[in-house]
Amino acid sequence: MPRRVFVHIGAPKTGSTYVQNVLFDNAERLEKSGILIPATFAAHDQAMTDLRAVPWRDPQAYWTWDLLVEKAAAFRGDVILTSEGFGAASAEQAKRAVESLQPAEVHIVVAARDLWRTFPSMWQQSIRARSTWRFEDFLAAVEKGEFEQFWDHYTANRMFFRWADLVPPAQRHLITIPPPGASHDLLWQRFAGILGIPDGVCEPAAPTSNPSLGAPEIEVLRRVNAALGDRYPHRMPYQRVVQQHLVRAVLQKRDNDVRFGVGLDRADWVMALAEEQIRQLREYDCHIVGDLDELRPTRMKDSRSPDELDDRQILDAAIETIVGMIGHADELRGMVPVGQPGMLARVKRGIRRTIG
Repeated sequence: MPRRVFVHIGAPKTGSTYVQNVLFDNAERLEKSGILIPATFAAHDQAMTDLRAVPWRDPQAYWTWDLLVEKAAAFRGDVILTSEGFGAASAEQAKRAVESLQPAEVHIVVAARDLWRTFPSMWQQSIRARSTWRFEDFLAAVEKGEFEQFWDHYTANRMFFRWADLVPPAQRHLITIPPPGASHDLLWQRFAGILGIPDGVCEPAAPTSNPSLGAPEIEVLRRVNAALGDRYPHRMPYQRVVQQHLVRAVLQKRDNDVRFGVGLDRADWVMALAEEQIRQLREYDCHIVGDLDELRPTRMKDSRSPDELDDRQILDAAIETIVGMIGHADELRGMVPVGQPGMLARVKRGIRRTIG
């Protein structure tokens, strides 16, 4: 059985992808130093869907929570389990997870980010997971207390308390996400310090971003989701088709320069929520890495909502997206003529002239 098991439970949109990339990219070096990250990222993700018994679990998924625990149990050093979806487990599911890892010393690791950045990021993530609600509807639901899942599944406090209450205070770890402009490896340094990963073991490459979509692009995706209806009822088929061939291949490659976010009319509300979040965490007996003041929003400026776009902006984005998907299809089939790199640009100009 492992000596210690660190369960990194999220929260979503707190740099999890960057941390996980460093961990899995350096898995062999970590194991040689006595730290195991078992199997693959996909295995951890599948184990998460099994632990939570979610209705959208891929029927073809192989890995279960018990299989991942069995893989970890054969190691005699420290083990890291990571999925930003772990945090959304119920109290009963979290209890089952922690008990299945004992008698190893179980540590819970959660990351927290300021709410001003969390709100638009989380809404965008929901659209990229097939949701169809408008940004204003999402904010209003949270504001009116009609979307408690936001606090249960997407922010640190409640998920941390559900999991961390199961272990002693010294084994509860909260990382605050550095503010904009901080060194890209500061988050990794904070994470590595908790796990006791010595300097030089991992090579934290420059962060591979999961680029945010601009307002027109995310609105196109939202409307595509609505048009898809109940197609792709499971998450993985949706990711294989829509995420791969629409979001990553086309939408993320656009300029995405029309940004969106919470309007200043909600600044006081967001700041009050942040102060309450900070108060709760300050009173909780745990190990804090970073500074809780980093959860207080800064650089609050007015932003447009995707709901405010006019039909012409959305039409232009949709046409450009179709052209991009045509190019993507040609690339997949090896049909883009060699020596004609400007072909797609000429097609785009032709379409723009056609629609005026």
